[in-house]
Amino acid sequence: MKEYKIGLLKGDGIGPEIVESAVRVLEAVGKKRNIGFTFTPYLIGGAAIDECGKPLPEETVEGCLNSDSVLLGAVGGPKWDTLPGHLRPEKALLGIRAAMGLFTNLRPAKLYPALKGACPLREDIAQNGFDIMIVRELTGGIYFGERGYREGKYGEEAYDTESYSRMEIERIVRVAFETARKRRKKLTSIDKANVLETSRLWRKIVHEIAAEYPDVEVADMLVDNAAMQLVRNPSQFDVIVTSNMFGDILSDEASQITGSIGMLPSASLDSGKRGLYEPIHGSAPDIARQNKANPIATVLSAAMMLLYAFDEKEASEDIVSAVDKVLEAGYRTADLGESKYPLLGTKEMTDKIIENL
Repeated sequence: MKEYKIGLLKGDGIGPEIVESAVRVLEAVGKKRNIGFTFTPYLIGGAAIDECGKPLPEETVEGCLNSDSVLLGAVGGPKWDTLPGHLRPEKALLGIRAAMGLFTNLRPAKLYPALKGACPLREDIAQNGFDIMIVRELTGGIYFGERGYREGKYGEEAYDTESYSRMEIERIVRVAFETARKRRKKLTSIDKANVLETSRLWRKIVHEIAAEYPDVEVADMLVDNAAMQLVRNPSQFDVIVTSNMFGDILSDEASQITGSIGMLPSASLDSGKRGLYEPIHGSAPDIARQNKANPIATVLSAAMMLLYAFDEKEASEDIVSAVDKVLEAGYRTADLGESKYPLLGTKEMTDKIIENL
């Protein structure tokens, strides 16, 4: 039997509930495929602040580095909103990504046929469907640049600096090209090269590397146009590669046109196989501990973990297929809209997924 060590970062709000759902599904598929898992919880976010006074304890970093992979729920909530920036729960996300060297974020945005009715786009657009993979650079750019306050032309001002090195751009662009090769061989690079120097370097490097991938169709697109095209004609996209901030914004936009942010997983990867897997939604403290959260995004994040971290393709496909079957059968959580059955809670939706494994 294969054995994998998984670090669990349950976090805040609905985090503990949805992580528990993913653990249950992993245990079920592990029994089916003869795969063993050891799960070890570590503190992060607001829960860590309450317990030890900081959002990312050293024990958590060490535990994650010693795990084969890591599953994260969500962090944050109004309880900690008044804390200074360096003590906010969200600071832990940047810290753990940096500590683990996770420079690639993969965010799929897929409109499931069973959920076309929940898509907010025009019916003729939704009928075309879409299946997009957003490859977001994760450890550079404005989120990690120099920042501060100073006296400016109009008095007190704040500043944040965007910078990218050739190495940072090259490595994420190569990931995107390799990802496109495994899909429909179409890559769209998103930048703001008409204004930003970092984007001009980004575009230059994309074109250089494109010469190594003649089988992949490549196009440049300005970020403002990309935001419009995602709601006008999302089916034109296959793989999108972009910077940290642009990727953050566009992937959240893409999530909304799928029908629910509760459906979308993500993977943050280093140069090897270890990674951090998490749903892209937040901690939703307003529904925490009420058995209302949609667990599917976290369950699908676990499926991504099986595929990317452990090369357990069959087990990963088992989970994805089980989710498809549950949705096609008409079962829904509250965020997914109408159901031909009574709406399911977190635990009940998890039960249905396990039944279909």
